[in-house]
Amino acid sequence: MNPLIKVIIPAYNEEKSIAKVIQDLPSIVDEIVVVNNNSSDKTGEEAKKNGATVLTEKRRGYGYACLKGMSYLKSQTTPPDIVVFLDGDYSDYPEELTKLVAPIIADRIDFVVGARSKKLREKGSMTAAQIFGNWLATRLMFWLYNSKFTDLGPFRAIKYDKLIALQMEDKTYGWTVEMQLKALKKEYLYTEIPMKYRNRIGISKVSGTLKGAIFAGIKILYWIVKYSFVK
Repeated sequence: MNPLIKVIIPAYNEEKSIAKVIQDLPSIVDEIVVVNNNSSDKTGEEAKKNGATVLTEKRRGYGYACLKGMSYLKSQTTPPDIVVFLDGDYSDYPEELTKLVAPIIADRIDFVVGARSKKLREKGSMTAAQIFGNWLATRLMFWLYNSKFTDLGPFRAIKYDKLIALQMEDKTYGWTVEMQLKALKKEYLYTEIPMKYRNRIGISKVSGTLKGAIFAGIKILYWIVKYSFVK
């Protein structure tokens, strides 16, 4: 029996890219949930036109949007088996979702992160701040938990029951690192899959601004300190 797979896509002003993301997702996906995070453009309209379920979250923040998507899944009669998170900017390759979920389906893995491998990513697709932030966060997780993570990539898949058990709470930039830290502390079975990565369509709301990069870095360190040193 094939697993029930649902995709949550947080999206803020991704009018030019969201249709491409939706169209490139493989047919094994049962439902695509786009959370329109208070966009000022036609992100919601484009997503709906291309067959996605569109939710609205007016509070700006990546975590707010992800939590909105999770709340929607909780309200459904039949919960999914696997939840995939994917950005709406077309920097990832949505068709690689099949590769991303394969370890969960075949190997009983709980959690898979799509790692933006240096060999596979397009030049300029990650800023120096992103590269350093990923290195610092994953290095700290290695020192503290003997973690094998090399990236905080937003393209990720997790068993639904395991996701709910994490009790996710971050509302903004710390969503990805919170998930990985909590998965480590709960000793989930996890792995990384090297993924292709390209320059996004449009300007990043996080790494594309100094404010975004600074706050993302602060949030990463906040979660590491909170879950590693604060009892």
